[in-house]
Amino acid sequence: MFFRLHPDVLRRFPGLYVGFVVVVGARNGASPDAARLLAEAVEVLRRELGEVSSVREHPRIAVWRGAMQEAGINPNRFPNSIEALASRVAKGGSPPSINAAVDLANAAALRHVVPVGCHDLGAMSGDLEVRPSRQGDVFTPMGAQEAEPVDPGEIVYADAAEVRTRRWIWRQGERAKATPASTWLFFPVDGLSPVSREAAERARDWLAEQAPRILGGRVHVGWVDRHRPEAPLPGDR
Repeated sequence: MFFRLHPDVLRRFPGLYVGFVVVVGARNGASPDAARLLAEAVEVLRRELGEVSSVREHPRIAVWRGAMQEAGINPNRFPNSIEALASRVAKGGSPPSINAAVDLANAAALRHVVPVGCHDLGAMSGDLEVRPSRQGDVFTPMGAQEAEPVDPGEIVYADAAEVRTRRWIWRQGERAKATPASTWLFFPVDGLSPVSREAAERARDWLAEQAPRILGGRVHVGWVDRHRPEAPLPGDR
């Protein structure tokens, strides 16, 4: 299995960088250690947000608002994943503890203020790609049973079977979510040079450092960008 950035996406966003962590043989499920890391990350972000007048003005959130708008996605109606998480924290809330993998992804995102996903690679079909959506693409919303059509031209994460995230980094779908049964996990960390690439690299490395203790298994680290648009995803197939 490979992970790649489509040439059309790189032409529009040459500064796009996606670092990633793959865990093979993970033990997912409830984890007090992961929940603690998530709670700590909430406090880290609260301190950082105290230095800006609004969530939208944080540089690593503002850069994604601009990119999504350039991609034709209304950032007010469809806030990127880190903006949605940070806004929840700014209002006094915190993300719920889901399972070890999701908690770890959210902790990395909040601690470094970058978008971080969590996908079950065992539920994937073929290669995974960040690309424009195509005629005939479908997406299954979180919690739904039936897939819905996706209009062509939207930047998405997609495998050979269906779209895995809508509107780039707005929302992940049902078919790729990490569950307690997931043992082969993929954590993408999205960055945009020059504003947030270094933060994305730090988030990726922090996640890779925490994963062996929280999830066990074998941990692999990689990245894709315009200089290296494709990378293998180690696995057990």
